[in-house]
Amino acid sequence: MSDKRQIEIFSAGCGVCTDAVDKVRGMICPSCEVTVLDMKDAAVAERAKSLDIQSVPAVVIDGALADCCSGRGINEETLRAAGVGRPL
Repeated sequence: MSDKRQIEIFSAGCGVCTDAVDKVRGMICPSCEVTVLDMKDAAVAERAKSLDIQSVPAVVIDGALADCCSGRGINEETLRAAGVGRPL
């Protein structure tokens, strides 16, 4: 068992992601170790896929996707209801 809580932040490097990184870093304690992972790296993107990350920023704590980051992403039904794919 690690003596540190492992926090991974999957980021695309945009302003929203940077704000999320800053927010998480502002919350940590001495028991936390934060790693920021760049989604532009193919290995990182593959790991994100294996964790079912569908949008970024996303936070993984001790190998599990945080509840606040799950279930997001593109939803075809919602997009179609908003008019995507339907002529004006």
